Amino acid sequence: MRYISKQLPLYVQIAEGLADRIEVGELQPGQRLTSERELSDALGVTRVTLRQALHLLEAEGLITRKQGSGNYVAEPKIERKTTQLNPFTQGMERSGFKTGAEVTLQEKRSAKISVANRLKIPVSSDLHYYHRIRTLNNAPVMLEKFYFPVSYFPGLEEIDFHNRSAYEILKTEFNIVITSAEQSLEAVAASEYEADLLRISVGAPLLLERRIGFDQHNRPVEYAKDLYRGDKIKFLLDTHIEKDIQP
Repeated sequence: MRYISKQLPLYVQIAEGLADRIEVGELQPGQRLTSERELSDALGVTRVTLRQALHLLEAEGLITRKQGSGNYVAEPKIERKTTQLNPFTQGMERSGFKTGAEVTLQEKRSAKISVANRLKIPVSSDLHYYHRIRTLNNAPVMLEKFYFPVSYFPGLEEIDFHNRSAYEILKTEFNIVITSAEQSLEAVAASEYEADLLRISVGAPLLLERRIGFDQHNRPVEYAKDLYRGDKIKFLLDTHIEKDIQP
């Protein structure tokens, strides 16, 4: 077999070197990097090359740039598993975070074709529709947009969603337990509306999780679109080779 080797650009090599120092703890979260002039002199590169490396690290979420102050090592991203149906509130509180919620939209809507198909209900059926900001230690990290059929959850609009887990409400108030889900994950850019609610810049990276939740009777009873801040959250996936497939 013939291998092709291509020299990495210098700025990529510098970024990888700094990333390694961050990952092993030599550079700590919140630590301010030395000035660009000092750092470029220490590495023996031009400031243009150094800035390319810093932009790459910033894009990867390893450093943050503060106007007029400099570059700082970013706080580690919060890990969330996608291979388990793990309610946000319970999962984050087990990890030691203080969770919070703020409902920004609550209304009834008629199901359009796309949502009706996902929930297997007639078009124009009544739906409860919510937007809710989720916070960790008082900082916004996720915008939830979710639908529940009114036929399954009559009177849901009377229940306070500000400080309770949605799944806990479904179980306690309606004896409906979400036991499985179909989920997808994709990268999107924040709209002006989303950026304002999450306190980020327009166009900032978000991770969009679409989810259809099934109850104990295997009925689709929830359709949700959760938007996570890309600078705060990362997803963990456990994957395995199928038994009948050889590696």
